[in-house]
Amino acid sequence: MSAFTWQKSSFCGEGNNCLNIAAFPDHTIRIRESEAPYSVVTTTHPQFSLLIAAVKGDTLAPDA
Repeated sequence: MSAFTWQKSSFCGEGNNCLNIAAFPDHTIRIRESEAPYSVVTTTHPQFSLLIAAVKGDTLAPDA
């Protein structure tokens, strides 16, 4: 996976606890946490766009 360019979240500070994202040639989006780089979530562009819209709109359900 290191052959692909992972982008760091703009909210990431100087530490290593960051969210990384990469677009892969198979048209999937991969998301990982920098502290666990081998644990990767794979999604599609439309699903990721919905997630981003929900986060920006604060429409995600709070933790129970």
